[in-house]
Amino acid sequence: MTKKAEDIALIRKPYAELMPEEIDAQTGCSVCSEDQRWIQFAEFEPIRLCKIIAHEVGSILNRAVAQGLKITELKGYRVGRTRGEVDAHGKRTGFSNHSFGIAIDINPASNGLYENCLEFGDQCVLRRGGEWRPGRNPQSIQGQGLLVRLMKEAGFKWGGEIPGWQKDFMHFSVSGY
Repeated sequence: MTKKAEDIALIRKPYAELMPEEIDAQTGCSVCSEDQRWIQFAEFEPIRLCKIIAHEVGSILNRAVAQGLKITELKGYRVGRTRGEVDAHGKRTGFSNHSFGIAIDINPASNGLYENCLEFGDQCVLRRGGEWRPGRNPQSIQGQGLLVRLMKEAGFKWGGEIPGWQKDFMHFSVSGY
C-alpha cells in the first residue's frame, strides 16, 4: 500500500451540506475556499489559510523574516485526504490540516517529513521534502529558533515535535499534525 495523498480536489456543495469531517472542530474552518483568506508574504505567491489564523501567521512570518529567517517556499491550504486510515486502494481516508487551511509548510526542500523517527537520528527515514540540517542549512527550521518560538506563542505546534514515529520539520498547525 502506498499510503500517499491522492485525488486532491475542490469540494463543491452548499455550505449547509458539509459533513462533520469536512469542518475542523477546533477552528470551525472547513474545506471550503470561502473559509480561507489570502495572505501575501514578501515576494512569494500569496497563499490561503483559514480566516481565523491567516492574519496572525502572516504577521509572524513577516516578523521572522525581518529578523533574518530565510524562507524559500510556503504551502498552505490545499484539500486532500492525507491522514487517517488507509483504504483497500492504499489511499488515506481523512482530511489533512492543510485541507482546513490550519497548517503551513515552510521550506519543504530543507525540512523533510521523516518516519521511523521517535527521536531524530540516523534511523529516521526521509519520506518527503529535503534533509533537515539545523545549524548547517539556513532554510532548515531551528527547534529553538525564532520561528518555532513565535508560532508556539501564537498557539501553533511544530511538526518537528510531533510525539510518535513521525517528524515533519516543515509543518506548523493548530494540532501539530
